[in-house]
Amino acid sequence: MATATKAPAKKAAPAKKAAPAKKAAPAKKAAPAKKAAPAKKAAPAKKAAPAKKAPAKKRTPSAAFMKPLTPSAALAAIIGDKALPRTEVTKKVWEYIKKNSLQDKAKRTLINADAKLKEVLGKAQVSMFEMTKLISNHLK
Repeated sequence: MATATKAPAKKAAPAKKAAPAKKAAPAKKAAPAKKAAPAKKAAPAKKAAPAKKAPAKKRTPSAAFMKPLTPSAALAAIIGDKALPRTEVTKKVWEYIKKNSLQDKAKRTLINADAKLKEVLGKAQVSMFEMTKLISNHLK
């Protein structure tokens, strides 16, 4: 019985190897052509789906950013003495910087402080990224 099972297994194995080898060569040539066409059709479908989702989601501002804060006397000279949210304070400071052309000409990320702005920032020149940190010290 043992010899009977081994003999058919040996005959079946070469037959399987020979058949896929012959079929694999033509399948490889045909497969890339078929795969390329559906991939092009699928790409526009992916782009269309996120576009529909984006308008549905609306960002709500954080309550911490929208809380009105009172500026110090030095900051009030620039933006006014009325209580404003942090976002509005930053906008008003940028309006002042642009109005008085205090942005550095060579490196635009630097702010050259005039007399009023120097009281708030404490330095003659600061980075725009550091500026918001220094302004937050003047808000209560």
